[in-house]
Amino acid sequence: MSTRVFIDGAAGTTGLEIHERLRPREEFDLIVLEDAQRKDEAARKEALHEADVAILCLPDDAAREAVKLAEGSNTRIIDASSAHRVAEGWTYGFPELIGHKQVANAQFVSNPGCYPTGFLALMTPLTHKIPAIVNPLENPPRYTGEAYSYLPNDWPYTVNAVSGYSGGGNAMIRRFGKQPEIAYRAYGLAFGHKHLPEMQRYAGLKHAPVFSPSVVPAFRGMMVEVPLPLKAMGLEHPFAPYVAHDEWYEECDLVRVFHPTESPEELLLQTQAEPWDGIDLYSYASPDGEQVRLIAHLDNLGKGASGAAIQNLNIMCGLPETTGLRL
Repeated sequence: MSTRVFIDGAAGTTGLEIHERLRPREEFDLIVLEDAQRKDEAARKEALHEADVAILCLPDDAAREAVKLAEGSNTRIIDASSAHRVAEGWTYGFPELIGHKQVANAQFVSNPGCYPTGFLALMTPLTHKIPAIVNPLENPPRYTGEAYSYLPNDWPYTVNAVSGYSGGGNAMIRRFGKQPEIAYRAYGLAFGHKHLPEMQRYAGLKHAPVFSPSVVPAFRGMMVEVPLPLKAMGLEHPFAPYVAHDEWYEECDLVRVFHPTESPEELLLQTQAEPWDGIDLYSYASPDGEQVRLIAHLDNLGKGASGAAIQNLNIMCGLPETTGLRL
């Protein structure tokens, strides 16, 4: 028996991509509203109650309204907005960090933001307690049996990130299409970016990081970087982040971890990159070991949006998590 899925907001960038990717799959029966019904509250409520799983691809306020419309039903919800990412009663939909069982058993799942996906993939394994390594350069490494976190949770971290313009939705896509002279867009200059609460909470930080997002004229793709001045932080072992990442994601199908000595000399965003649902993690150490640059490379529309929603949908429906993903 197929699972009935309703995509509320199927006309937006993320919703369209999810719809196109689920449409040929026999495991799912898509509930589709006519154009005239998409903003009709009664029609949406009926669809939300009829669905086994609803995927919300809506602005935050509209997502909250959709959840209210679904009240009284047994519908499971995946919310791709930022409305419920730190809300009580919601499971954060990053299975590699919070656990596949938590996602599988949840009724309400909130998709991570695209930038937080890169940031948290880099930081969470380093700010949560892991077995203490005697010498990170040994292969295999030896452990003391004690647990510690490599990075302190009270450091003032910074995040430098760049994304393709599709992350800004239809308005940003139109702007970059009509203004080809735009080469770089820095934004979030008023601080208080909506991604900060989830970045702080799920990395376990006492202070929100200083976040510097930007956009370039590539349709899709994203780089998220966290620089670590190890000497100023009183830390050693510049290879420790790689070891922690490698062990944390050892059994994860969507995450690739690159050894510092095998990482490419440059990382590129392509203007017309192919869709991709994985994420690559790099750690670059300075020759003197005093600095490290942590970098995540992902597709803001893949693991950062529609790909993550489909991964969570697969897990919630008891399917292999990589079914229908582009890896």
